[in-house]
Amino acid sequence: MAGKKDDWEQEENRAMEIDRDRIDDAILALLYLTLDRDGRAWKGFEWDAMKRLHEKGFIGDPVNKARSVWLTPNGIAQSEKLFHEMLCRSA
Repeated sequence: MAGKKDDWEQEENRAMEIDRDRIDDAILALLYLTLDRDGRAWKGFEWDAMKRLHEKGFIGDPVNKARSVWLTPNGIAQSEKLFHEMLCRSA
């Protein structure tokens, strides 16, 4: 079954160029929706993207049993900024 998924992903990638940085920005903006006052957010997003956000320093290590992930101070600031830029209507 994994082979079919890999084949599909390769074909999909050939059909269109995927901007993973924009995907990461969108996920970071959406993490803001579930951000609590302790800096945690639900981590129900694609694992590779969560790994990239961790490598960029925006979130703590997502590989654990917790259902949430910690956002770094920079991650919180960037998450809020992207949320307002991407998902809020201008007044």
